[in-house]
Amino acid sequence: MPQNIRKSVMAMVAEADAQVRKVEIDEALEMHRRGDVVFVDLRDIRELAKTGRIAGARHVPRGMLEFWIDPESPYHKPFFAEDGTFVFYCAGAWRSALAAKTADDMGLGPVAHLGGGIQAWIDAGGPIDPPKG
Repeated sequence: MPQNIRKSVMAMVAEADAQVRKVEIDEALEMHRRGDVVFVDLRDIRELAKTGRIAGARHVPRGMLEFWIDPESPYHKPFFAEDGTFVFYCAGAWRSALAAKTADDMGLGPVAHLGGGIQAWIDAGGPIDPPKG
């Protein structure tokens, strides 16, 4: 590892996985059916344009997450102040692990992230809001 890198991204993902709950696809589908969970899509808009998103999910650009969670931020989004569980997801469960850890560190909760990402959801036949286009 280069000397200027103190911690690899994979080490950070492993730490996040140890701190926050990872839900596998069967549990995530059940949570979605119950309707008491906010699914949060962290993917880039180009990714959304290719696959759509989990039905009813909120799109939160990864770069704005902390600002949208913090109620003192001028960019705060009110849905983050509501009660409920927040399940973060991305393409491969790396960004979502990091985002869920960040949200947990900020006091948002309960939080989790989707193992397998959006592809696991699609493969399991989970409902999708199609790409807008």
